[in-house]
Amino acid sequence: MSEEQRNRTNVDIYGQQYTIVGTESTSQIRFVCSKVDDKMREIKSMNPSLDTGKLAVLTAVNAVNDYIKLKERFEELEREIKRLKG
Repeated sequence: MSEEQRNRTNVDIYGQQYTIVGTESTSQIRFVCSKVDDKMREIKSMNPSLDTGKLAVLTAVNAVNDYIKLKERFEELEREIKRLKG
């Protein structure tokens, strides 16, 4: 069984250093982490009194909500394609 290559990438998210290990490319890992950092800063700007823990949870809730909406839309489009193909 072949094992996928794991990349170790050092990133900064909201002022904290993390080492992310995964099979995605370093550039993909950095891109994702950059988006998390951006979302945390956006939420913090709207809620300055949030502590980091609550900020992280709200960021996760936002990300999962976006994921669920996109997944539902994708499934809807798949059904529409199947219907059109007859």
